[in-house]
Amino acid sequence: MYLSDIYIYPIKSLGGIRLPEAILEEKGLQYDRRWMLTDASGKFMSQRSTPKLSLLQVSLSESGLEVRHKQDETIHISIPFEPKSTEKKTVTIWDDGVEAQLVDEEISNWFSTQLEIPCDLVIMPESTQRKLDEKYAVNGESVSFADGMPYLLIGQGSLDDLNEKLEDPVPMDRFRPNLVFSGGKGFSEDSWVQIQIGSAQFKIVKPCARCIMTTIDQETGNKGKEPLKTLAGYRTIGKKVMFGQNMVLLKGYKIRIGDELKVIEEK
Repeated sequence: MYLSDIYIYPIKSLGGIRLPEAILEEKGLQYDRRWMLTDASGKFMSQRSTPKLSLLQVSLSESGLEVRHKQDETIHISIPFEPKSTEKKTVTIWDDGVEAQLVDEEISNWFSTQLEIPCDLVIMPESTQRKLDEKYAVNGESVSFADGMPYLLIGQGSLDDLNEKLEDPVPMDRFRPNLVFSGGKGFSEDSWVQIQIGSAQFKIVKPCARCIMTTIDQETGNKGKEPLKTLAGYRTIGKKVMFGQNMVLLKGYKIRIGDELKVIEEK
């Protein structure tokens, strides 16, 4: 088995980036979900309520992020790594309230115009510690603006298994993984406890519960019923539909596509 894809999503709920290699950090892959859009009340925004977020694609440059509209290349903006604003505000992600830093009022206005909703772009300062739930943490880890966990792993075989059951196959981007591996059987990751990818080691802490975001076409922003409807038929555990495994980093600095994946411990 080997690592076949690496993805980051620098701005939560916007289009992701496939990388040949990535730096590993406690909160997740470097740059992954370190930025986030919030509504006027400071609550996080996502494709669940604002599907058109999927139409904004992010890329990395030497100086920061570039955001463009997938359907109109003339609509774009540059976001420097270093925020222009020094203003801090408390934002909420699910049940967590954390301190974030506003990036730039003009950039927030650009997003507000594109989404037709008043919003702010914020960044997570290095000083902010959004602690994992104690029952999943190994060494008191913190996480970024991700829904709950630093790393999400999915096997290509698991997607293949699902697509065999669908009338219209779906791409992996519906599930927004960080790491995709090839070479294993479908859902083999369900039984793993600890793995090694290259020289890095991870602990698998819990399966990932899926939501309506998986039903949003990432190229059009249109919602459907699949693949959630089919998944619910054979991947429901305790009233939640599971696909993929959440992980925390135990050790390691960098991973690359092609790195061998070894199972260290199984259930």
